[in-house]
Amino acid sequence: MSINATLLGQILVFAALVWFTMKFIWPQLLDAMDQRNKEIADGLEAAAQGRSELDAAQERIEKLVSDARGRASEIIDQANGRAARIVEEAREEGERERLRLVASAHSEIERETSQARDELREQVAALAIAGAEKILQREIDARAHGDMLQRFAARI
Repeated sequence: MSINATLLGQILVFAALVWFTMKFIWPQLLDAMDQRNKEIADGLEAAAQGRSELDAAQERIEKLVSDARGRASEIIDQANGRAARIVEEAREEGERERLRLVASAHSEIERETSQARDELREQVAALAIAGAEKILQREIDARAHGDMLQRFAARI
């Protein structure tokens, strides 16, 4: 055999191998590569969608946190306002109670002053009668005595 026949045989075997590979193996490889490319593209698309969903979730979280902070601020402001109203109401109630106690004390003082005046009048009248009895050393008519005491008490 010559190199030409061997070379021609190798070319025929190689051509048969290429034809067989192109007919039966190459389409399966291309399908597998296309499927792998599709899976990679789907994975990249899913990753991009995941990133966009993550960004959207971050925005929603930031908005919720912002809303929660705003609501908390409103609640704190309402609580501070309520506390100020309670303090003001307590102050007003204290002032009303003070005025009531002062008025009560004034009326008590007035009543005690009046009572002290009445007692003093009675004592002065008793002393005046005792002094008058000693000076006069005589018996005075009880009715005249009562009238005289009434006039004397009214004058005092």
